[in-house]
Amino acid sequence: MANTDIGIDLGTSNIVMTMGNKGVVLSEPSVIAYNTRTERVLAVGRAAYEMIGRNPDYICVARPVSEGVISDSDLAHSMIREFILKVTGHQLLKPRIIICVPSFITDIESRAVVEAAKSGGSRQVYLIQEPVAAMIGAGVNIAKAKGHMIVDIGGGTTDVAIVSMNGVVTCHTIKTAGNSIDRSIIKYIQNKYKLLIGERTAERVKIELCNLYDPSDERNMIVKGRSLLKGLPSQIIFSETELFKAIEDDTFAIMEAVRKVLEDAPPELVGDIYDNGLLLTGGGALLGGLPQLIKRTLGINCNIAKDSINCVAKGTGMAFGKMTTLLDGFEEAAVYKYK
Repeated sequence: MANTDIGIDLGTSNIVMTMGNKGVVLSEPSVIAYNTRTERVLAVGRAAYEMIGRNPDYICVARPVSEGVISDSDLAHSMIREFILKVTGHQLLKPRIIICVPSFITDIESRAVVEAAKSGGSRQVYLIQEPVAAMIGAGVNIAKAKGHMIVDIGGGTTDVAIVSMNGVVTCHTIKTAGNSIDRSIIKYIQNKYKLLIGERTAERVKIELCNLYDPSDERNMIVKGRSLLKGLPSQIIFSETELFKAIEDDTFAIMEAVRKVLEDAPPELVGDIYDNGLLLTGGGALLGGLPQLIKRTLGINCNIAKDSINCVAKGTGMAFGKMTTLLDGFEEAAVYKYK
């Protein structure tokens, strides 16, 4: 693997990049801020994320990746180019790039991803499916004739897949993930307490208070926002139990996706998964009590991958060394295909 090869996990919430043998070299929010008057990019990543909810009208803060796919091509091109320049140190390199994509992506959506990487100065672009990359990054040997199940809960999508012999046997993707859970928290607090909170506050509540297995009224936190009745600053005390009620539908949508993949899988592989358990990756794997809830609801043992947030990016980088063996979920994006 060349030292300039770049692996990119282009997530809805975060972009994680690996480079050569250095491992993860960048992990920042997938956010870009630009001046609408001068049309200049002001900031990307963490610096742009800090501007959310605090920007004047003429500064637009946007997420160009929505639900796992590019929603604004021009902004995505600018953002990826800035990140590539950040990790290469403005050197005149033309790296090979592997970008991971959700398993449900269409040709048009994958073309947008390829063009974004090309605009960043890549000489070759490869696409790899998120479940395959996550498995490789978690250190699972997917070459054997044995079923492995992965649930990758990102910001915009949840990918559920069963992989065996370097190939994806069955998979399912839903658009219920970290961001939709944040929106559910905002909606619940707005409806019950008439308090308006921002997405950053909702994310903090989710991280600090989530307990899906055994929520308690006794554990709570103060949530601050704007009262919809008075229009003034206000605060409430929010408990674990209320958080569970707020995100219950999202949680069980993920369970249903797992159940659907198991129903579609060959019985031999389901037997393997009963023995091996399933693997949780992505930021959503860190939701408190999720492994225990899956065990109680579906009767399957559940393990959280080590460094679950960076699993996909690590696997994307490691895929350069497995180009000849990966059977499925990996392809070179030939330029002529996208002209």
